[in-house]
Amino acid sequence: MRIAVISDIHGNRTAFEAVVADLRQTSPDLILHGGDLAHGGASPAWIVDRIRELGWQGVVGNTDEMLFRPEALTEFASQAPKLEALFDAIGEMAAADREALGEERIEWLRGLPRVRMHGLMALVHASPESLWRAPAPEASDAEMEAVYGPLGRQVAVYAHIHRAFVRSVSGMTVVNTGSVSLSYDGDRRAAYLLLDDSKPAIRRVEYEVGKEVAAVVGSGIPHADWVVRMLESGRPEMP
Repeated sequence: MRIAVISDIHGNRTAFEAVVADLRQTSPDLILHGGDLAHGGASPAWIVDRIRELGWQGVVGNTDEMLFRPEALTEFASQAPKLEALFDAIGEMAAADREALGEERIEWLRGLPRVRMHGLMALVHASPESLWRAPAPEASDAEMEAVYGPLGRQVAVYAHIHRAFVRSVSGMTVVNTGSVSLSYDGDRRAAYLLLDDSKPAIRRVEYEVGKEVAAVVGSGIPHADWVVRMLESGRPEMP
């Protein structure tokens, strides 16, 4: 069976449409999403509506949670006071996202599960215990096993860190999907995961970054300049 996992779309319609076009070529039997659907781009409502129309099942992400539970951002931010400017910017953007989405879409995000199992695979946004914390690609095997071993599946899939990788850890395959938008690995292309009979491959998909930059600038979202810098560099930036 061929399964695709698409995560961290972050309101980027241009990248999303390019990924959907690529999915027509790879023809998966099942498509799942890994959360972080709306926040951080020009088209939050459009993305949520399209995911629902397509009927993709998935899990909740941390930026989804902060839209229906604003205190989640406050709680996480309190652990890193030196990043106050970063979290203030995220909070301002989240307020605009809530207005764009409306209550019904936000309630739909609230209903997404934290973990989804399918056969030999388990999917979470960040980790089973947290929507906000996840191991980096460089984490030790011991950490990977401690975090994802309790899922009890041959393949553990997560997203959140915007850096795709595949690792074998104590007989378990740990995979990060990468991100459709706002890549952090220096490659501006969209990324998603394709599992072919449990064999993972990361797909990278070109999209018109300039078109999305124009959409972000034209959307009037707070801190659009910050989003543009990340889209153009393919790396994390400070606001």
